[in-house]
Amino acid sequence: MDTKDNFIQLLNLKRQYITIKDRIHEAILNVFDECAFSSGKFVEFFEKDFAQYCGVRHCVCVNSGTSALHLALICCGVVPGDEVITVPMTFISTVWAITYVGAKPVFVDIDPDTYTIDVNQVERAITPRTRAILPVHLYGQMAELNSLLEICQKYNLYLIEDAAQAHGAEYYGKRAGVLGHVGCFSFYQTKNLGAYGEGGAITTNDESIADRIRALRDHAQFKKNHHEELGFNYRMDGIQGAVLSVKLDYLDTWNTARRNLASRYHKMLENTPFILPSEAKGRRHVWSEPGTWVTE
Repeated sequence: MDTKDNFIQLLNLKRQYITIKDRIHEAILNVFDECAFSSGKFVEFFEKDFAQYCGVRHCVCVNSGTSALHLALICCGVVPGDEVITVPMTFISTVWAITYVGAKPVFVDIDPDTYTIDVNQVERAITPRTRAILPVHLYGQMAELNSLLEICQKYNLYLIEDAAQAHGAEYYGKRAGVLGHVGCFSFYQTKNLGAYGEGGAITTNDESIADRIRALRDHAQFKKNHHEELGFNYRMDGIQGAVLSVKLDYLDTWNTARRNLASRYHKMLENTPFILPSEAKGRRHVWSEPGTWVTE
């Protein structure tokens, strides 16, 4: 017997794909028929749908969650020498993006119950060089945003949500990516809402930020062949936009399945020595990676 047969598979993308493959194939063929391979109409369709889903005015898609964080920091005015408060318990992309703009990551610890930033430690970490706070909605649970928003207002700081694992997560009825100045999502294939390749997005209610991100992702072209600052090739592929539009229709159902599984695990493990993650008051945890996908 192969050793891998002794392990529980954490994620089965093929099982998910089989249930939606007819719609996926149709969506991809539409991209080929239109030859809209780089950005284009299918990315725009998804941007509109995802903005509406999150409850935010603007969604701008890019090629990865790392790129989303990078552009968000630029558009929040973070420059070399600035400091950004975040957590060490996160994927490395959170810190890479801060270093890409020449800023210094300043770490505060997490709350042991939620695994998200401990808001009681944040003010002690603020210095005259602090420009932004970057909480991570780790494993699908949103951070304590009301307290962070008060701190940001008090010290004139930007709040950037790292929502790479929080598609559809809620904080007192508001979805991830809405309450901060910007929200940053990854659509890596293992996410609750994953592309068939790479992808990311920035959500914001600030029109000027959204306009600048649209330019920066396309070589900083505010109009064709006019480059007003340093830009990047961070466009999303049309195929990924089309795939994500299909999968967005199923996101709430899949998140509910994850929540049901998490509840079952909690019941089965409640009398064990394990310290289990908890869902904080006012939150809707969507139990992102590591996780599993099931058919009810």
